Amino acid sequence: MSPNTYSGTDHGPLLEACDDDDDDEDIHGGDHQETSNGGWGKKVLDVEEAKKQLLFSLPMIVTNVFYYSITLVSVMIAGHLGELELAGATLANSWAVVTGLATMIGLSGALETLCGQGFGAKLYRMLGIYLQASCIISFLFSAIIAVIWFYTEPILILLHQDADIAKTAALYIKFLIPGLFAYGFLQNMLRFLQTQSIVWPLVVFSGLPLLFNAGIAYALVHWTALGFKGAPLAASIALWLSAISLAMYVTCAKKFEQTWEGFSLESCRYIFSNLKLALPSAAMVCLEYWAFEILVLLAGLLQNSETTTSLVAMCVNTEAISFMFAYGLSAAASTRVSNELGAGNANRAKNAMSVSVKLSLLLAFTVVLALALGHNIWASCFSSSSEIIKEFASMTPLLAISIFIDAVQGVLSGVARGCGWQHLAVYVNLATFYVIGVPIGCVLGFKSKLQAKGLWIGLICGLFCQAGTLLLITLRTKWDKLDLLEKGNKENPVSV
Repeated sequence: MSPNTYSGTDHGPLLEACDDDDDDEDIHGGDHQETSNGGWGKKVLDVEEAKKQLLFSLPMIVTNVFYYSITLVSVMIAGHLGELELAGATLANSWAVVTGLATMIGLSGALETLCGQGFGAKLYRMLGIYLQASCIISFLFSAIIAVIWFYTEPILILLHQDADIAKTAALYIKFLIPGLFAYGFLQNMLRFLQTQSIVWPLVVFSGLPLLFNAGIAYALVHWTALGFKGAPLAASIALWLSAISLAMYVTCAKKFEQTWEGFSLESCRYIFSNLKLALPSAAMVCLEYWAFEILVLLAGLLQNSETTTSLVAMCVNTEAISFMFAYGLSAAASTRVSNELGAGNANRAKNAMSVSVKLSLLLAFTVVLALALGHNIWASCFSSSSEIIKEFASMTPLLAISIFIDAVQGVLSGVARGCGWQHLAVYVNLATFYVIGVPIGCVLGFKSKLQAKGLWIGLICGLFCQAGTLLLITLRTKWDKLDLLEKGNKENPVSV
């Protein structure tokens, strides 16, 4: 059976369809002795499960990088017009991510639970209903955020940003407003496909708009009267191109005949139940994004603020780029766990989570090794200052620790989304970052001689507590009680 074909068999949903032998495999924690065809190796790592997750993760990583690059390319093209344009576009992009794009990513997290478990339970029709409900929610929140973006200039001035830079950033972000709506729809459709393990087409639907954006942005900036405004407009056009093409793929491809039956007013009935997961999911994502941005702002208050701000910003960008690789495993963990829980296979879900955590450690080790060997080369990509390159080298050991922990917590956060534990993760992120991480960073950064290192040690403390708490929740929760279907309610397949 192909991975995108649905049948009435009792096979559990996998990233790729398994043979009948695989369904009979015992993964219930060693009820009997390992056979010779697994042996010692399977006790360390389930190779088949790891292979499926890696094949799932690769296109998700590429897709995430491509969508991230669409807005980044526009910033780079606008930045070549001058220092003021670079500062304005960079500030606008950061403001867009913190206030809008992160929110859209978070809101779509509800579908990782709803569609993931619905697909596992073979309630295929409900996936399309949930997708429509989530798109309605994203549209409403995009409208609210668009109003905030429209008043970007006075807000940034209120936050003590330079008036000229704030004005330039406000101009940039106004032309990015149409793209916000497209980005919200895109994230929902990504989760819709992701939870069905249809991931390779996403590479095409993100890669082509990226190439289009690079060309159209350059043309609008340099060959038309739009100039600076052409860069964000090109990003908006590229995002809408991707959203429309992906929507056409979903509505026209035969593989979605059972999961997409067209638009239905029935979706309005599920907006509230979707919100119960979407709001904590958005808060879960935003709280972490904001914690990193707060570090950059705090660095500007330290001695020698120009150097420390650049240094912390470099570390934050490095952490973000490394997390893009971990994100693929996070998506794989979320999909595998939600699919298996929906099918009633709690032990398979646990096995998938265990494999994801082990793979995240291997991935983090690879990234850290590359950073350790090439930190000077990497730092020179951000700055030619020998002082900043030297300071970045001294930050590398701390950065390596945070990358390790962040990779693990990324997978555990994916498990939380797959299980529908977003409400628990919100409290975890709020407490670990804003009660533990940021306060410790402030004390060490401002009351000791550690400066930027003190801020980052505080972040490490927050990440460590976050990962530890999520791991504790994961281990202590009785997964076999997370039944998708309630006996008295077959309509709504997720108990929120």
